[in-house]
Amino acid sequence: MKNVRKQFHWTVLPWVFLLAGTICIVGQARASTSTKKSVVRVSHSGARASYGQLAGLHSVDDPLSLRSSVALVEDESTADILFAKNTHAVLPIASITKLMTALVVLDAQLPLDEMLRVSDDDVDTEKYTRSRLRVGTELSRGDLMHLALMASENRAASALGHNYPGGIEAFVAAMNAKAAELGMLNSHFVDSSGLHSSNVSSAGDLVRLVRVASLRREIREFTTCDQYEVRINGRRQMFNNTNRLVRSASWDIGLSKTGFINEAGSCLVMQATILGRKVVIVLLDSIGKYSRLGDANRIRQWLEKSLPQKISQSKLEPSAQLASGT
Repeated sequence: MKNVRKQFHWTVLPWVFLLAGTICIVGQARASTSTKKSVVRVSHSGARASYGQLAGLHSVDDPLSLRSSVALVEDESTADILFAKNTHAVLPIASITKLMTALVVLDAQLPLDEMLRVSDDDVDTEKYTRSRLRVGTELSRGDLMHLALMASENRAASALGHNYPGGIEAFVAAMNAKAAELGMLNSHFVDSSGLHSSNVSSAGDLVRLVRVASLRREIREFTTCDQYEVRINGRRQMFNNTNRLVRSASWDIGLSKTGFINEAGSCLVMQATILGRKVVIVLLDSIGKYSRLGDANRIRQWLEKSLPQKISQSKLEPSAQLASGT
């Protein structure tokens, strides 16, 4: 595993690339604004602040007072941007990575009923996170994917990568190849779980990922499942979805994935239907355990009020500029 991280460690980190922070509400057509890219250096000082906090992204205000430093809401059918904030920041995405993991597994057409074994290689030596999947646990590839997507089970995601033809090195290479295929030019992956902070992406890239992932039935079903029971070492164990909103009657969610590591903050991506309109919501680097859910609810409520109006006639709000340095 150490050799893999060394091989795929993205040399630009800990640099965080971002466009001057902009917040805009756009109507039926995508707005074109002139912006200047800047580079903000983030030092590894041992602080628990996220990369977004260290880069000053949270200093950008927005009309909804979101606690996420990066937000993007896009109409899936028209590609209209409905809300945007710091969308060109490239940040760690934590377990959002597992959407790409699932895509690579499904693209390889590996049998989902094949039994796989959780090994010592799947133990987290990056963040030392806990897992109910003990070494020696045997589950089907389908069950491991279900737990990785729904419960964000790190050992499950790791086992999927290690049991790919050619091993984890080939799996990570396939992840980056898929990202390139999808035009995710600001994305890079180094593991299958998202535990490493070098798994990075931008809001726009993640919209592309969600769009493609939502075409796969397994990903839609697994990410929106409320609970899932598996038998581990002869005992039944219940796992829950990490996104509480899938249980809410106020939401119609077609795809969901959460993520968290200190460097990334709390993250959430969803495909949801609001007033009959399918939208993709990306929230990155939110401060607080439940703040991403609060941000999602604020966005839904705002859309429920604004979508019936003639958004195409609305004027672009002045952009909030982010002071940046080199």
